[in-house]
Amino acid sequence: MLVSDELPQLPVEVWVYVFSYLSTEEKHTVRTCCRSLKRLVDHPSLWKDFTVVLSDLRRYTYGFWYMLRDRKLTRVAVRHLRRKEWRRLVMFLPSLTAIVFMDGGRLYKERHLKNLSRFHELKDVGVRNAIWQEPLLGLSLIEQLRDRLTHLSVCNVQLTCTEAFIGRVSELVNLRYLLFHQQGEGYGLNTVRPVPRGVFHTLLLKLKKLKHLSWGMKGEPPEPLPDDYLSPPDPDQPGASRYGGPKLISLELVDYPETILSENALRSLTSLRSLTVRYRYIREDIQCRLKYWLSSLNQLETLTIVGGNSLALYTTTIPSSVTRLTLRVAITLQDMDSIAPKVPALQHLDIEQNCSSGSLCRRIPMLFPQLRTLRIRFSRREPEKDLLSLHQLRHLVQLELLVERSFILRDYLNGHPWPSPGLQDLINQLQEMSKNTLSVNTKMRQRNHLRECDCVWEGD
Repeated sequence: MLVSDELPQLPVEVWVYVFSYLSTEEKHTVRTCCRSLKRLVDHPSLWKDFTVVLSDLRRYTYGFWYMLRDRKLTRVAVRHLRRKEWRRLVMFLPSLTAIVFMDGGRLYKERHLKNLSRFHELKDVGVRNAIWQEPLLGLSLIEQLRDRLTHLSVCNVQLTCTEAFIGRVSELVNLRYLLFHQQGEGYGLNTVRPVPRGVFHTLLLKLKKLKHLSWGMKGEPPEPLPDDYLSPPDPDQPGASRYGGPKLISLELVDYPETILSENALRSLTSLRSLTVRYRYIREDIQCRLKYWLSSLNQLETLTIVGGNSLALYTTTIPSSVTRLTLRVAITLQDMDSIAPKVPALQHLDIEQNCSSGSLCRRIPMLFPQLRTLRIRFSRREPEKDLLSLHQLRHLVQLELLVERSFILRDYLNGHPWPSPGLQDLINQLQEMSKNTLSVNTKMRQRNHLRECDCVWEGD
């Protein structure tokens, strides 16, 4: 046990800078050494971007709540919040700017959220995995949060009426980020109907400041949605076919079935910088829409594709402006060869290594020489010696090597850690060859509870 007098007499700013390199677990270990280190570790600047996850608030001691107060936390994710427990959040964390309710596991009514108005700096609200017997956003709550709320996420929530909910969301005129992944209504969880075109257009026309939209497309109507479903016409120029919605920067389509949108669905969204498409399934007899979408997005910088059609169907239309590419699809060396000429300025690549991928690590330096970050998920096997070829990437500063959880568990049960000694030796050699300028990570990153719901989280 350290004594406070034994600590070097350094300015607080120096201690905080040193501790900023520690993980959350390491900070908590340092915190147990002495009172001085405890006070230093609890410095608010070390926790300004931290989201604390709380479950069953009754079991936390006052010492725990005082610790949270000293850290001046502004983000919290809460499980199973009861109405009577609101007072603890208000008392100890009055400056919260973000609250996410997760895994409710019970029936909720309008009054469960009425205390949100007591957090005067609140800007970000999320609700996940719950059933609401009454409107989720009441009229009084909307009136109090109308000008304050900038981020709203609702995922896997059974609503009393989806159209009424979307109408209430339309009143939040300062929203910049909206995530809505629809669940069923009163007529059954397995029946999910797309939000009607008129209701969706009203939403987009009213939310003029909206920049980021994550939209669930689980419902599949008998007929495809209209061409202008994502493109409301300008009400000031009727009949001119001019886009009147917000200038979206990023669009994410979740649980997307290929049949629901047309080839021209994204033609008016020329302001997009980021596009993510998470396919639910694919049919062999359905034409790929993605190649038509990409051909009109000349300013696109980030592209993420999860599942769906063969890469060969749309690689030729990937805009040359793309600098960040994520592919969660079966990929071959031939696919990589066809992608490389289309994205000469690619700096960030995230791919999966599978049985059909061949020696990707050997080809990547030749195909994408400008890479700064590289993330590879390995399935069924760990990286091999060709990993050392990555030292040829002169600009690479960060490398992530991940494997399936089942692979890690299998080796753990057999007495082998992850990464294995052989892989760790390869990593050490690679870092030495890169003159220790390369950071290599083999751990799954922490989940961002504010932005990553169950639909999009790729961790365990």
